[in-house]
Amino acid sequence: MTLDELNKLDLKTLADWPLPSKLAALALLCVAIVGAGWWFDWRGGMETLDAAKQKETELRGVFTTKKVQAINLEAYKKQLADIEQAFGALLKQLPNKQEMDALITDVNQAGLGRGLQFELFKPEAETVSEFYAETPIRVKITGGYHDAAAFVSDVSKLSRIVTLQDIVMEPGKDGGLNMDAVVKTYRYLDDEEIIASKKKTKEQPK
Repeated sequence: MTLDELNKLDLKTLADWPLPSKLAALALLCVAIVGAGWWFDWRGGMETLDAAKQKETELRGVFTTKKVQAINLEAYKKQLADIEQAFGALLKQLPNKQEMDALITDVNQAGLGRGLQFELFKPEAETVSEFYAETPIRVKITGGYHDAAAFVSDVSKLSRIVTLQDIVMEPGKDGGLNMDAVVKTYRYLDDEEIIASKKKTKEQPK
């Protein structure tokens, strides 16, 4: 069918159209209906379907994560209990506020017991953390090399946690040894101190 023949067609005489023209018109009508349906109705449904598929994927991911957590829940509980037990054991190695003086005395006696002389034994201001406080003690001792080594060993064997840091050793008189160090002792905070420490942390500007 030519373009001129198409121009001559009149919708009023549709019943009299040639069969090819009727079929072509019907095909165009079907295409128009499908296009209109997609544009005004199906398009929104397709977008909703895509969103639902994406949501399904996200929910499957969340489900998988929750499933793994549920399967490992007992293992997590046991691990938490082990951590709390280990933390409690470490906490018992820290003295409380009343026991700090005795611990400092133990450190002093460890040096004197090895024949060392303290030229300086100066506890400094303690630093408070979330659950514990540390007190640095600046010391300067003189004595024999083996005595100093034995002192360090004795300190490491104390029932409480004590560390030696910033150690500087220099030759002294008569073949002796001068040793400067920072001895750090630790204590755990009581309940009131823990509350005050947490409050102070919250009040600090970020």
